[in-house]
Amino acid sequence: MRLASFLFPLICLGALAACSTTPTYQLNAFYAPVPGEEFPVSAVDTSVLNVRNLRQVVPYATPHPPGTVIVDTKARFLYLVQERGKAIRYGVGVGREGMEFSGSAVIHHKRRWPSWTPTPDMIARDPGRYRPYAKGMPGGPMNPLGARALYLFKDGKATLFRIHGTTEPWSIGQASSSGCIRMINQDVIDLYERIAPGTKVVVL
Repeated sequence: MRLASFLFPLICLGALAACSTTPTYQLNAFYAPVPGEEFPVSAVDTSVLNVRNLRQVVPYATPHPPGTVIVDTKARFLYLVQERGKAIRYGVGVGREGMEFSGSAVIHHKRRWPSWTPTPDMIARDPGRYRPYAKGMPGGPMNPLGARALYLFKDGKATLFRIHGTTEPWSIGQASSSGCIRMINQDVIDLYERIAPGTKVVVL
């Protein structure tokens, strides 16, 4: 009887862990190489990433309708609201303190393998790093915007903030960007295919 009493909570904990973890085979499929791309998108080694930052469907209560994108910068998650109280949750990297966007915006347009030009503020802040790209960098595997970019506008004007891929998947879950929301390339490709221009984005 005592053995059963001891084992029961352990069995329950194991069951809960199994229920809250995306199966390994599914994660491997999510983060496998992406075929048919203009440039290579390599597999991501999920074993070196925090499992909380990997794509999964989670319960999510919100007054915003399905199709809304919600970015929780404190928790460092992006949610794509689904039906029946669910959301697809992606881990993200966010802007350093004082450099983040907050409020509501819309996806004005989106781009595959976008080009990138650092802002004048970025060049002034770190000229050694950003001045070589003052005239822009074409899209490609070394471009810091990664495989996709979603451009945020507010009141019809560009905010200069984007949701985009990254060449540094290990940065997901950190506050290290120049204000943009960065995602693992496989995740931003997935999000890109699910939403259209005009999608509402709420950044908390």
